[in-house]
Amino acid sequence: MVELETRELEYFMAVADELHFGRAAVRLSIAQPALSKAIRRIETRLGVPLFVRSSRHVELTPAGEALREHGRHALNAVSAAVQSARRAGDTQAHLRLVLKPGGDAGLLSGILAQYAHQPDARRVDILFSGPADRSDFLRDGRADVGLLYAPFDDLDGLAHETLHAEDRVAIVPSGHRLAAQASVLMSDLEGETLPRWKGVPGGNGAGPEVADVVQLLHMIALGRMIGVLPRSLVEPAPAGLVCVPVADAPPSSLVLAWNEHERRPLVASFVAAALDARSHRTISGRVQKLPSASTR
Repeated sequence: MVELETRELEYFMAVADELHFGRAAVRLSIAQPALSKAIRRIETRLGVPLFVRSSRHVELTPAGEALREHGRHALNAVSAAVQSARRAGDTQAHLRLVLKPGGDAGLLSGILAQYAHQPDARRVDILFSGPADRSDFLRDGRADVGLLYAPFDDLDGLAHETLHAEDRVAIVPSGHRLAAQASVLMSDLEGETLPRWKGVPGGNGAGPEVADVVQLLHMIALGRMIGVLPRSLVEPAPAGLVCVPVADAPPSSLVLAWNEHERRPLVASFVAAALDARSHRTISGRVQKLPSASTR
């Protein structure tokens, strides 16, 4: 049976992510020759080349692509196992919640208030992340629960419950050709410049890269692009910007997510509190009961 040590897999993943031995060596805080030698040892042990190297670039082979896909899951699983073991023995452990800034649709204060009434409630530490890695926080154990947006965040390997569903709006400058429309269709946005989100592969955007909603709104105000976001992230709209409903855009769902292998009572207690808060939300002075969603 061929085995790789965790450290060797971390070396491989760094090079696979960077596709550059120098940058990977800096990231790992080791010398580049030592990293190159370690990768050659891994390839010899596996009996397949993992990278195609030239003087100008580094590419993954099909074998390297396969190892990168499964290697990331393996490292996440190891990290999650270590974190879970440590926290299982800590009777005073805080509960860690990850979300993006402003990414709670106004629900978090109600959820925390509901959770505070649980007999086994713990202190909740709030962690903020970028647009691409909240799911990884849950998979590798850095966070216990997270507020994610479907269908944009990767929910693979996560259990989740929908807390809130909403439409999406196009955010445009007040003088934009679509600003006076009551609603638009996705086809109306053809030819417009949309953002590229930092760390998020794929997508339709071809405009400048942005790391968060604050950067996006600033670029829209400058007339560099427009954006399409869940309504709660941008309303009320900042001065000079207009939100126009996109009638045929798939709805966005705010979900509470956690690792599908999670079994600790402190997580179950928080999930229960969030579902209670979901069922008794107050919006504009009236109580609205949201439909239930099945747990994945």
